[in-house]
Amino acid sequence: MQYQIPQFIDIEDRIIGPLTLKQFMYLAAAAAIILISWFLFTFWFWFLTSIPVAAFALALAFLKVNGRPFIFFIFSFFAYIFRPRLYVWTQKRGETEKPEAQITAPVAEEKPAPQEEKVSRSRLRELALNLDVAAKRKTNQE
Repeated sequence: MQYQIPQFIDIEDRIIGPLTLKQFMYLAAAAAIILISWFLFTFWFWFLTSIPVAAFALALAFLKVNGRPFIFFIFSFFAYIFRPRLYVWTQKRGETEKPEAQITAPVAEEKPAPQEEKVSRSRLRELALNLDVAAKRKTNQE
């Protein structure tokens, strides 16, 4: 039996035209607030209050801060304001302190000094002869 695996699950569905349900709800709520304020306030006061309401709704619907929706930015802002900023660590019960690992530099192994080979005089003469012969062959070939 084959099952279709859902793909692109991180993308919200477009419900109403090019808008997702969240975007539509933000804009509809702002439109409702602006409509109610139309009947409650004078024109100039309505105009001055409807601009920030519309701007906030547009920001909630379309603005992304660091690739995340604006509502997460608002939640993080209020969490920062109302949560304490001083964190004091206290050890929990039953938690034992583990010894820290000892870090030591690797110890270099001492290698014995290389022993010099003693070459006899006859071996030196033989090597010198080989070098002389090789040099003469090289000059003759050129």
